[in-house]
Amino acid sequence: MGLRKSLFALTYDRVSHKSEEAGLRALRESLLAEAGGCVLEIGAGTGANLPHYEGRAESLVVTEPEPAMLRRLRQKAREQAPLAEVLRAPAEDLPFEDASFDTVISTLVLCGVDDQAGSLREIRRVLRPGGRLLFLEHVRSDDLALARFQDRINWLNRLVVDCDCNRPTLATIEAARFTISRVERTALPRAPRFVRPLIVGSAVAD
Repeated sequence: MGLRKSLFALTYDRVSHKSEEAGLRALRESLLAEAGGCVLEIGAGTGANLPHYEGRAESLVVTEPEPAMLRRLRQKAREQAPLAEVLRAPAEDLPFEDASFDTVISTLVLCGVDDQAGSLREIRRVLRPGGRLLFLEHVRSDDLALARFQDRINWLNRLVVDCDCNRPTLATIEAARFTISRVERTALPRAPRFVRPLIVGSAVAD
């Protein structure tokens, strides 16, 4: 398991390059333009979002649970966001006091957390009243035929990239007592069709 995750971290930027160039980077930039105040990013991976925070946050904390990803994240943060605080922490157990942040960012994270509902409860806990969750997540398709294919292929997706391609993430966000303020249903660029359904938007902590 450790070797697989190390290899995934090593190859992540190279594997995702075409998707980033084909439009994912622009989606990230547009989403993060809405960030403000004290900002927390969960599951920051190798730091793909870091270039888009400049001048938009009073403070920035980024977390990542996997050591192999964390090493790369820290290196990139030194280069691109030297004022950011980088911590090792899972989304299910965030080491912050209640109501610590104005904005929480989750991009391609909620598909892979061990406990999606628990992660969203933690996000809501650390957000201040009226704080916002900004999300970009691939999800279970609304198209029934594609959704069934996602169910069939999910075991392989989990084996290869350690995430679920068929999670009803938007419904889980709402169940965690968030109010969806904006959502766009689009597609993950240059991705296999079973991970292509994508939601991008924001939700307010009730």
